[in-house]
Amino acid sequence: MGIEIERKFLAEGDGWKAAAGDGLACRQGYLAIDPEKTIRVRIIGEQAFLTIKGATSGISRSEFEYEIPVADAAELLKLCGDAVVEKTRYFIGHGGMVWELDVFSGTNEGLVMAEIELEAKDQPFELPDWAGEEVSRDPRYYNAYLAQHPFNTWGE
Repeated sequence: MGIEIERKFLAEGDGWKAAAGDGLACRQGYLAIDPEKTIRVRIIGEQAFLTIKGATSGISRSEFEYEIPVADAAELLKLCGDAVVEKTRYFIGHGGMVWELDVFSGTNEGLVMAEIELEAKDQPFELPDWAGEEVSRDPRYYNAYLAQHPFNTWGE
């Protein structure tokens, strides 16, 4: 069984841009969203994936991810209706690890979030200067939540 352990932080300022290369366009939609599981389809760059995630426990959850044909993913995204998240993903090396920084667009424009995947819950890592408030345990910052409750509607 695959386990995902990740920490998420809001990005502050644009200090991350100096270390970021070209980003990859990412469009992901949700075929199922409930507290026990999410089923996501994602096209990122020239690849596509189907991902099944279990319930979150702290900063970890089960995760199963499978590469699928991009054409299939495009058709599956049509089944997701409005439950779609668009962003550009950057991979940034820092402290010997790779951070994934997402600049959201569309209905989530204005949100910039960074995450780091860990091998253990207590694994030490170096926090970049541009990493702000930690939101790992705040479900509002899960992409599945953002698909149903876009960032731009939070003030309503």
